[in-house]
Amino acid sequence: MRSDHARRRIATRNPERTRELILSAALKEFSRNGLAGARVDVVARKAGVNKRMLYHYFSDKRGLFREVLRRRMSERNRWLASAPEDPAEIAPYWYDLMWRDRDWIRLLEWEALEVAENDIIAKEKRQEVLQGALKRIQDGQKNGFIAKEYDAAQILLSIMALTSFPVAFPQLTKLVTGFSVSSTGFHQRRLKFLWDFVAAFRPPKQASRPPVARRRI
Repeated sequence: MRSDHARRRIATRNPERTRELILSAALKEFSRNGLAGARVDVVARKAGVNKRMLYHYFSDKRGLFREVLRRRMSERNRWLASAPEDPAEIAPYWYDLMWRDRDWIRLLEWEALEVAENDIIAKEKRQEVLQGALKRIQDGQKNGFIAKEYDAAQILLSIMALTSFPVAFPQLTKLVTGFSVSSTGFHQRRLKFLWDFVAAFRPPKQASRPPVARRRI
């Protein structure tokens, strides 16, 4: 692990690396404490920079929070690009990725608590991405992957809920299942359930067909 002195030398000669160090430290601080509770001096110290340099790159704490969210959203958007061709298989695919990136779920929870729907960060871009996911489900309905009688928007919303809830509420997950959401045992059980669950969205004519090969995650 680099010392604070080493990080400061990197920050001095490499502005892009400085931004990365700040954003990485800010992700951890915001995911633990939210926008209101996060401390800029903690972020600066962990990034190995002074607060003046942090404010040089990011105007204020809210600007830093927005940039952290934007950066993570850009990474998450790549999930869609590499998602399974069959839209009914998106649920286990998304869940596995969310399970491995719990800081992202915590950021979304803090955004819901502190920003809500009045000032959604990067609203237009996020709508564009989600509309792309919605279109994939609608195309899946047209191509016979998913039953047409289900509302596509409700399917997408349900997939988002099914994949994020256990990670967002680990205490309820443990109370219900007896497993820690961090455990491999729970993870495997959840994946199996989601693979089985997506079969409910298949058109009736596919009910008797052999299941498709599961995508390895």
